[in-house]
Amino acid sequence: MSGGAFVGIDVGGTKVAAAPVVDGHLGESRMERTDVSDSGALVEQIVASVEAVRSADTLAVGIGVPSVVDFATGRIRASANIPLADLPLRSLLSDRFGIPVFIDNDASCAALAEAHDDGRLKTPDLVLLTVGTGVGGGLVLNGKLYRGATGAAAELGHTVIGLALADGAALPGHKAPWEGSLEYLAAGRALDRLALAAAENAPESALGRTLAADGEVTGEDVVRAAHEGDAPAVDLLRILGERLGIGIANAINTFDPQEVVIGGGVSSAGDLLLEPARRVARAYVLPGVGTETLIRPARHGVQAGLLGAGLLAQQEYAEEQAS
Repeated sequence: MSGGAFVGIDVGGTKVAAAPVVDGHLGESRMERTDVSDSGALVEQIVASVEAVRSADTLAVGIGVPSVVDFATGRIRASANIPLADLPLRSLLSDRFGIPVFIDNDASCAALAEAHDDGRLKTPDLVLLTVGTGVGGGLVLNGKLYRGATGAAAELGHTVIGLALADGAALPGHKAPWEGSLEYLAAGRALDRLALAAAENAPESALGRTLAADGEVTGEDVVRAAHEGDAPAVDLLRILGERLGIGIANAINTFDPQEVVIGGGVSSAGDLLLEPARRVARAYVLPGVGTETLIRPARHGVQAGLLGAGLLAQQEYAEEQAS
């Protein structure tokens, strides 16, 4: 991968972060609340963010978005929480900046970051699962992001882990996440549902007291209570971890990667989540598969998407120059 100066932009539903990435290392970042009023306003915000951190030496820009992206053209095919759907974002921004722009899914960018350490590719075959409000996914295979035929690969949160379709049963008639999917059963929203049920069933528990005091109880409350040693909260993370383990086993059986990396906000539970996930994953991996696979937490934290966007620009720019 070529060195040099690049810019990474991480566009989310709540924030837009920007930073220079020089020789594979993340520079000082800037962040502001996402302008979701309309597509034009968000495009202008992205432009301003790039201009604030680019230098005369900047060779290309990488942008991660919570969207399905046609990578070859940079058109946003579908988008979640931001008004960019059906927008030819790459061509719009390339014209504005006068340098190449590369756009990809934000979880894919985070996966690329996790495949690197200290500016160098360390893990050529890696699966990333981001466990936050939903479950996102990213695939790095042979050192490159895997995007599939249309750019929509790695939607691992929508793999089905807990629903058997009986003969004659109706197909799901609602939008994702489907009730048996990894996202429905193991994301932050699932932990919210588990927390509410546990609090209502045991009003004297830590979660029950939180519900009584605040009028709500969330997955964040579960993680906090579990770290403080609350047994019911620890048990809820065990349940979530075991469900996640099925999804990890599916990823290992499919890709036999060097690493499966768990990121996202719920991963702050640490081994309280990962130990049951590892135990169940190993139980459902086919004998002889995944013998070299490490299941670990993400190392780049909340900056993974930002670093990965810069690495995306660096990697794709190098390929363009070599072709």
